[in-house]
Amino acid sequence: MSTRNSPHASGPLPPRQEHASKGANPLRRTSDRFESWFRGLLTLVLLLGLPMAALSAGLTAYESSMRTVHAQSADRHEVTARLTMNVKGVATDGKRQAQVRWTDDNGTVRTGTTLVKSGTPKGATVRAWADRDGGITSPPMSELNATTTGWFVGGMAAIGVVAGFYAARAGMRHVLDRRRYAQWDAEWDLVEPLWSARFRR
Repeated sequence: MSTRNSPHASGPLPPRQEHASKGANPLRRTSDRFESWFRGLLTLVLLLGLPMAALSAGLTAYESSMRTVHAQSADRHEVTARLTMNVKGVATDGKRQAQVRWTDDNGTVRTGTTLVKSGTPKGATVRAWADRDGGITSPPMSELNATTTGWFVGGMAAIGVVAGFYAARAGMRHVLDRRRYAQWDAEWDLVEPLWSARFRR
C-alpha cells in the first residue's frame, strides 16, 4: 500500500504559533501600555503606602497625645470642694456651671467655677480638677483618649491614601483619554477625505 496519500507523508507540521504577548499586541497603543504600567505602579504604592501611612500617622498622634496625658496628669490634681450656691434649672447635658470653694494643700482658700449636676444643693461636696496655680480646669486627658486619637488619625491617613490613589488614577485616565481623542481626530482628518471619496465616484 502506498504511503503517498498518508497524512504522515505530507511533510513536517508547521511550528506551533504561540499566543502574542500582551505587549506585542498590534492593537495596543502606547497610551494603553503606559496606562497599564501606571496602574500597576499606583497599586504597588497603595499596597505599600497604605499600611505605612496609617501606622506612622497613628503612632505619631498617639505618642503626641500620650505626652499631653503625662503633662496634664503632672500639672492637674483632683480636689474636694463645696458648693457656694444652689444649682437650679435643667441643662441639656444635666450639668451647669456653679461656684465652689476649697482649701489647697497650703491652707489657702480658693474659689472657682466648675460643672455641677443640676439640682445639687448649696454646701454639697463635689470633686473638681485644679491646676498648679489653683485654678479650676478640665480633667486631664486619659490614655483611652490618646488611643482613640491614634486610631482616628491612622484611619484618616488610610482614607487619604485611598482617596489619593483613586484621584491619581482618574486624573491619569482623563489625561490619556484627552490625548487619545486628539489622536483619533487627527487620524480621522487624514482618513475621512479618502473614505468619502469612494462614494463620490
